Amino acid sequence: MNATATPEAPAAVPPSQGLPWSDQLRTGDGRMDDTHEEFVQMLNQLLALPESEQLPLYLRFVDHTVEHFAQEERWMVAIGFAPDNCHASHHATILETLRAVTEHYEKGDTDIINRLAEALVEWFPQHAATMDAGLALHMKEVGFDSRTETLADPGKVRPATMSGCGSVSCS
Repeated sequence: MNATATPEAPAAVPPSQGLPWSDQLRTGDGRMDDTHEEFVQMLNQLLALPESEQLPLYLRFVDHTVEHFAQEERWMVAIGFAPDNCHASHHATILETLRAVTEHYEKGDTDIINRLAEALVEWFPQHAATMDAGLALHMKEVGFDSRTETLADPGKVRPATMSGCGSVSCS
């Protein structure tokens, strides 16, 4: 770790070089971390490919991200988050952008996948350190097992009572 790194976020790396997987990206939930590591690996693979070869992997990355976010949103509902919480709203915004990129790429803007991947390299560490780490902590507090997607004591959770992000702030 270099001198500019903090425990909350990894050291700054130029987005075009990708995002190295590190302990600072871990949330404290093994299944979530496995999914996040796959997300980061695919993001880095996209940035390593020539633009003319990116679309097939990008489409798989979009599918992976759809499932990644759906997984977290299932967990949120299971532990009492309202369906319209801001964490899920962030996911929806990212997915909307991901879907728009394909059309732009197919119309000749072949650099758009790189630009989006670089933006995700900048976005993801903060999202993981706040919203996702907060979600992981809450899951642990209520006894939710992400591998089996079950609650140890369902009585600890009231349906749709949490409207926040699963972190200390909703920004």
